[in-house]
Amino acid sequence: MTDKAPRVAMVAGEASGDLLAGLLLDGMQARWPAATAHGIGGPQMARRGFAAWWPSDKLAVHGYSVEVFRRLRELLSIRKQLRNRLLADRPDIFIGVDAPDFNLGLEADLRAAGIRTVHFVCPSIWAWRADRVEKIRKSAGHVLCIFPFEPELLARHGIAATYVGHPLASVIPEVPDRSGARAHLGLADGDEVLAILPGSRSAEVQYIAPAFFQAAALLRQARPNLRMVVPAVPALQARIEQVAREQGVSGMLQIVTGQSHTVLAACDATLIASGTATLEAALFKRPMVIGYHMHPLSWWLMKRKQLQPWVGLPNILCGEFVVPELIQGAATPQALCDATLQWLDAKVQHPATITALEQRFSALHASLRRDTSQLAADAIEKILATAAV
Repeated sequence: MTDKAPRVAMVAGEASGDLLAGLLLDGMQARWPAATAHGIGGPQMARRGFAAWWPSDKLAVHGYSVEVFRRLRELLSIRKQLRNRLLADRPDIFIGVDAPDFNLGLEADLRAAGIRTVHFVCPSIWAWRADRVEKIRKSAGHVLCIFPFEPELLARHGIAATYVGHPLASVIPEVPDRSGARAHLGLADGDEVLAILPGSRSAEVQYIAPAFFQAAALLRQARPNLRMVVPAVPALQARIEQVAREQGVSGMLQIVTGQSHTVLAACDATLIASGTATLEAALFKRPMVIGYHMHPLSWWLMKRKQLQPWVGLPNILCGEFVVPELIQGAATPQALCDATLQWLDAKVQHPATITALEQRFSALHASLRRDTSQLAADAIEKILATAAV
């Protein structure tokens, strides 16, 4: 066992990475109360005493190449400054949390200089971009995996890995408190509630929110009493409110700051952008319609690298289309509306369908629920006890 409190450098990109990194810091600080951590992070990490040299939202980019290219000079400058700072004042270990396009290159440079490197969240090489395996092998001394099938896959390529469970499976209760969440949001138990989550990045709001809000207008026509709640990332709330005004739906939507978990706990179903939020919705056992839209060139480039027929995490993890996906050209307002209405109708007309989905998501929840903070700290302790490679 290593008793010395480690100096840890970390980089987490955007809100989901910040949440994962915050939970990882919990485990390390329980093991080493005097541990220090610095690098790039967000508010969840800051609450644990993390010293953010840059905020995590600097890394929040959208798409495969087009949107990234517009900010490439800024991102490369940040990475170069961070690399030089870490090489000049070497941490005991560097942990890159998600953000593989930014972190893997940085990890490769640090590892080549003899600094231990860990990558937390295996890049989705099982879904797309299998060519990234070589980069992972070069960059990460160890990978902390959030899905149970990943360590075996990485081992086939000579990459050391540990399954630590998905942190969200421990954060989200197995039986959500729908009534309590509704009371918090000012909703009645008898209300029919739809959660609308148009993404956590500015470009997602640009490309996805208009169609989602147009679908909301159609849904209100079909169901005049439907309550629709939009949890907005604080930095994007003004933009989301602007899009709602542009689409003429401001009066139909209850837009709240943050609180995505409360909104998902409260809803009957959700219209949701593809990403980590879809897994959160599954852990809340909520029926969903997954929608996504991006710049056409980004979609063309990504589509060429796709290895599976599914895009949404619930479908990928279940190995079938348990919830509908409407991607790119298929994500029309009418199609999004119709698919959402099918779930809302099923609650009354086909309740067995809803029950079956909830059971499927409950089994998924059980498979992902582990003491992630402790397991990750255990793995990091073993890595710190070995020489950097």
